[in-house]
Amino acid sequence: MWHDVDRDVMTAKRSLDALMRTGADKAYTGLAISERHEMNIEAGEIKLLRTTFNTSLHLSVIKDSKKGHIGLNKSDDASIEKAVADVMDIAAGAQPDEAHDIAEWQEPAEFHKGPTTPDLDAMYDRLKGFVATVSRRYPKINLRQVILSFTRSRAYVMNSNGVDFRTFRGTYHFMAMFSAGEGDKVSSFNASGVSMLDLDRDLIDCGSIDMLLRQSCEQITTRPVEGKFVGDVIVAPDAFGDIWGFLFNAISDGPVISDTSIYKDKVGELITSPELTLHCRPVADEIADGYFVTGDGYAAKNSTIIEKGVLKGLLLSLYGSRKTGRERAVNQGGAIVVEPGNSSLSDLIRSVKKGILLCRLSGGAPNNYGDFSGVAKNSYLIEGGEIKHPLSETMISGNLAEAYKNITGISRERIDYGSAILPWIAFSGLTISGK
Repeated sequence: MWHDVDRDVMTAKRSLDALMRTGADKAYTGLAISERHEMNIEAGEIKLLRTTFNTSLHLSVIKDSKKGHIGLNKSDDASIEKAVADVMDIAAGAQPDEAHDIAEWQEPAEFHKGPTTPDLDAMYDRLKGFVATVSRRYPKINLRQVILSFTRSRAYVMNSNGVDFRTFRGTYHFMAMFSAGEGDKVSSFNASGVSMLDLDRDLIDCGSIDMLLRQSCEQITTRPVEGKFVGDVIVAPDAFGDIWGFLFNAISDGPVISDTSIYKDKVGELITSPELTLHCRPVADEIADGYFVTGDGYAAKNSTIIEKGVLKGLLLSLYGSRKTGRERAVNQGGAIVVEPGNSSLSDLIRSVKKGILLCRLSGGAPNNYGDFSGVAKNSYLIEGGEIKHPLSETMISGNLAEAYKNITGISRERIDYGSAILPWIAFSGLTISGK
C-alpha cells in the first residue's frame, strides 16, 4: 500500500493545480486512502473476514470571498476534472463571506503512528480468545455484534499557500455490543469500544469491556427509583460524552458565531469546579487514535481546555476565529484526557447518601443554557454509600452548566479508550425521578 505514495502526492498536487488554473483565489485539497481488515463475530463464532478499501478526495476553493466545497470517492483524471468544474460552480453560486480563508504556510511535515501492516493471526487469536473468555466468565451474555479491525491510512493535505502535510497511520479498533439474559428476562443493550496500536492485551481487558459485561449480567433484573429527589450522580467514563457534550458544543463554531453560547465570553473564568483539568491531546503518545492535521489544514497541537476549573480557550476553527475575531484553537477537540482526582471510585460511592451511578444517558440535546433531561440506562441506585440495585424507568434532569460547578469528586481510576482517557466524575444537585 505504501508504495503508492508518490502517485498519491501527484494526485493531490494535480487536483490543487487544476483548481488554481480555473481561476480560484485560494484552494485546498485533501486526499485520504485507507485499507480496513475486519473480523466479525456472529452468534459467538467468527463469521466474516473482509478487507475494504476507501478513497476520499475533498476539494475547496475560494473565489471573490465565495467558497465552494465538494467531496468524491474517486481520484482518476476524469473524476477530478469534473469535480473541479463542479466546485467552481458551487463557489460561483455561494454568498460571499470575508471570513473564508485557508491555512497559512507551515513547514511541510510527515506524521507517522502505529504499525503499517495488520497481524491477522493475532487478530484471530484475540477474537477467538475473547469469545471463549466471555462464555466462561459471563455465560449469561449474548454477544450481539463484535468487530475487531485494523485500518491503515495515508492522507495528504495541500493548499495554495504551500501547506503540505502527509499522515501515515495504522490502528486496531475493537467494538462489542451485547446484552445478558436469563429465562424471559433480558438486560438493556450495552456497548463500548477501544482503539489500540498493538494487540498485546486480551480484548476483554481493554477499555471498559470487562466491567460492562459484568454490569450487563447484574442488570437482567432492574427496579425503578421510588419518588423524586435531588441527589448525587456519579458519571461513569462511558457516559462522559452524554454529560460533557454540551460544553464542547458550546465552545465550538456554531454557538459562538450565532451568539447562543453561554461560554463565548468566559475564557479565563471559572466555569467548573476547580477539581477539573481537561485536555485535548490529539498528538500525545498516550492517545492511540488521535490526529495530526486539523480539518482546516493546520498541524494539530495538544491543548488544555479547562485548567483547575478555568476555561482556557474556545474550540474555534479558522473560519470561526475570523468570523468572531477570537483566537483559533490549535486543535479541533476530541482526544480528551481528564486529569485523575484524589478519590478512589469506592470513596466516591461511599460519599453518596442518595443518588445514582450513571453509566449511560438517553435523551434529547440540552438547550442553549444547559437544561437537560434524560433516562438513565445501565445505571445503579446508590444509598447510604452503597450500590443497591440496577435501575429502570429513572429520569435525570437539571442544568449542566450548574452541574459542572458542582463536581464533588473525580476518581483516581481512569479508563483508557485509546481515543480518550476518562475518570468517574461525581456531581451534586441533580434531580432524579422514578415511579
